[in-house]
Amino acid sequence: MARRPVHGVLLLDKPLGWSSNDALQKAKRLFNAQKAGHTGTLDPLASGLLPLCFGAATKFSQASLDADKRYTATLRLGVTMTTGDLEGEVVERRPVEVDRAGIDAVLARFVGTIDQRPPMHSALKHEGKALYEYARLGLEVARRVRRVTVHGIDVLAWREDLLTIDVRCSKGTYIRTLAEDIGTALGCGAHLAALRRTGSGALTIDEAITLDALEACPEAQRDACLRPPDVLLADWPEWRLPADEAARFLTGLRRRVDAPDAPRVRVYGPERNALLGAAHITAGELIPDRLLSPAEVASL
Repeated sequence: MARRPVHGVLLLDKPLGWSSNDALQKAKRLFNAQKAGHTGTLDPLASGLLPLCFGAATKFSQASLDADKRYTATLRLGVTMTTGDLEGEVVERRPVEVDRAGIDAVLARFVGTIDQRPPMHSALKHEGKALYEYARLGLEVARRVRRVTVHGIDVLAWREDLLTIDVRCSKGTYIRTLAEDIGTALGCGAHLAALRRTGSGALTIDEAITLDALEACPEAQRDACLRPPDVLLADWPEWRLPADEAARFLTGLRRRVDAPDAPRVRVYGPERNALLGAAHITAGELIPDRLLSPAEVASL
């Protein structure tokens, strides 16, 4: 069966044990879509929100990749692992002698701008190969420290050696590394026992659908599960153009505007929800960055 043009964003609740690409390919088959992509990988050992882009929405996938993220993370205290998560082998066991005040004090130390060294068991590339490929060979590769921002950490549950926290952070934050560092600061060590992504930018897990539910949905009704491409840009300022200027904007022409500089705006035509593309405003000019084709605009 020939693939068909599909445009929109699927807010997928990725199941545990699936790679992001496996989940993408399954969804792509269910929609029989011509073009699809995800917005950054979610580890197979993690579940939760994975926005998938179809057709025109793939042009804005970077916006979701760059967005802040939110996770529910469960740390097992007192046990450190070779990989920092359940996939590894036990390195050390130590008694857990902490109280709630001590936990709160340690978590507060990790809120704000922090430096992280990417773990060896990660998909980060070194000379064309993922770091985990070196790790599986027992090799250690020098990794440059990365600066990330943790906006907040709250305790959701704590019982004996299991600590569950809500983490709001910038893109590129390694929650596995954060778990290990928290364990070190508590003096007992820790590893990441479970991880669920609950938010990406303005998108939340509450709006997501599982692959099982999508598959159970009648084929003729599946497109109703898609959100419009501009959900990826929901927290960007909006700029609306009249019909004649919208047509010129779609050809890539700049336009003079009476507005302050803005690094990113979503641009619409006169019709409701008629997304044209993404742009920025510099020195009184609206400058196109990513544009939809006229056919894509008509299909939304």
